[in-house]
Amino acid sequence: MKNVRFVGLDVHAETIAVAVAEPGGEVRSLGRIPNRPESVGRLIRKLGKPEQLRVCYEAGPTGYVLYWQLSELGVKCQVVAPTLIPMKAGDRVKTDRRDAEKLARCYRAGDLTAVWVPDAAHEALRDLVRARLAAKRDQLRARNRLSKFLLRHGRRAPEGASAWSTKYLSWVKSLHFEQTAQQLTLEDYLHEVEHAGERIARLEHSIDAAIETLPVKMRAVIEALQSLRGIAQVSAVSIMAELGEMSRFERARQLMGYSGVVSWEDSSGQRVHRGGISKAGNAHLRRIVVEAAWSYRHRPAIGKALAARQRRTSKQASELAWKAQHRLHQRYVRLIGRGKCKQQAITAVARELLGFIWAIGVEAQRAHNTKQVRRAA
Repeated sequence: MKNVRFVGLDVHAETIAVAVAEPGGEVRSLGRIPNRPESVGRLIRKLGKPEQLRVCYEAGPTGYVLYWQLSELGVKCQVVAPTLIPMKAGDRVKTDRRDAEKLARCYRAGDLTAVWVPDAAHEALRDLVRARLAAKRDQLRARNRLSKFLLRHGRRAPEGASAWSTKYLSWVKSLHFEQTAQQLTLEDYLHEVEHAGERIARLEHSIDAAIETLPVKMRAVIEALQSLRGIAQVSAVSIMAELGEMSRFERARQLMGYSGVVSWEDSSGQRVHRGGISKAGNAHLRRIVVEAAWSYRHRPAIGKALAARQRRTSKQASELAWKAQHRLHQRYVRLIGRGKCKQQAITAVARELLGFIWAIGVEAQRAHNTKQVRRAA
């Protein structure tokens, strides 16, 4: 389309710096506007027809509210990955105006990489899943504070009491310190541990309720992913919340790169240098997959819990999951036999596990779409 204007926005909580790249080549700053819906509307009316505008801004703490506002106004907008914006060597001056101009210039040149913007259902589910993750981290901190407090005072759990089991907590509650301040400290630490456990249970119950309200297509993918060993309901929901539409990845390798479990590379000419994983992708997804990969250390088997999950999935998903058990376990054994440490072997297994996640997710989406077509016919 001719006469398209490319607009770069440097978005902050209270202000937005605006720059526009004209079709003729000029890139100029338009100053700042308040980060308010009415100000954004006035800006779009000032710039011209919505269909002739292309707007971009960096992904950040302000989320996707501005994206939805611009979409409602009929403006095509992209949220771009900040880490993939080209940088000039030696450029040490950074201001909101220069950032907005650079966004507009790079957007016009096609040098920016857009991120996936979740819809309302995906974003709501992701917020809930990440709230549970925050609760788990708080629980770990609370437990560490309590255990280190007991260790400092030489209080050791009795034999046979596994850490944080019911027997262990009963023993902690029976402890008594002569100093009132220490007793109050113990009670406070114990209260925080119990509160964290109640908070996690409450959030997991909320996740169960949220699943029932999801679109049928999303529920189908969540159920299919649970056919894999090491991926129960919370993990499947977390993967769904972080990835959204599996089919947006054309190949499994793209999903592996998105998760950051592929090796970084620094090659030039005849020199090829590869190192550890890039960690350049979605850290939440990478954590979930690596945790699930540890279960493939063991020989292929289907326990009671996995069998119960697979009874709710399709035959194709169960077959892929069984194939994954054999392939990933063999991969782990081979890597350990070659002298790799467990962490390296598990990371390699996690990378291949993403391939099976992609295959099962795409198959579940395709099966759902086929059912919808048949019903419509």
